Amino acid sequence: MTTFGIIGAGHIGSQVARAAVAHGHEVVIANSRGPETLRDLVEELGPRARAATAEEAGAAGDVVVVSVPLHALSKVPVEPLAGKIVLDTNNYYFERDGHIEALDKGETTTSQLLQEHLPASKVAKAFNHITWSDITTDGTPAGTPNRRALATSSDFSEAAAFVTAFYDEIGFDTVDVGPLSESWRVERDRPAYVRRQNAQELEENLAVANRLP
Repeated sequence: MTTFGIIGAGHIGSQVARAAVAHGHEVVIANSRGPETLRDLVEELGPRARAATAEEAGAAGDVVVVSVPLHALSKVPVEPLAGKIVLDTNNYYFERDGHIEALDKGETTTSQLLQEHLPASKVAKAFNHITWSDITTDGTPAGTPNRRALATSSDFSEAAAFVTAFYDEIGFDTVDVGPLSESWRVERDRPAYVRRQNAQELEENLAVANRLP
């Protein structure tokens, strides 16, 4: 059993919480509005889940999921996440986040920005290129023909391995994109973004991606 600290209780964060609880893990989940606003979600998730502040969720998690808008990245607590695997679900929406020149120019990736913010953590890209509702509905057992695949990316092999194992547990194959510097291949508007694809198709879509749309 793993305790997931989830910072950000929007569509993706809540669905990852549901998937984790459904497979016997525990969840400590936070949002920007306070634990009391998560009462309904926690009641739905059941006794394996509780609401907390972002700092508390980060401290409680064996693994931490960061699922906040990119413009709120600086508010993610740093010290409670030190030494931990951190799953980054983020995407860059300039319409929401404002323009970030380094992203517009293809000089960095959203996950690299989180890794810079969390220098003592082990960041891995996860769940950013799947429609949130599909996280709990599209999974199938290992070996299922045409099983859906999701990508991960990390500068730390143990972080990528954790994502691979968790994906498999909840019903997805994995394609490892490599270091975070390559995670742009699965970002918004690339061929692999929010498409149902098996591992071979995902590899093909990653290979033909352009750095700048």
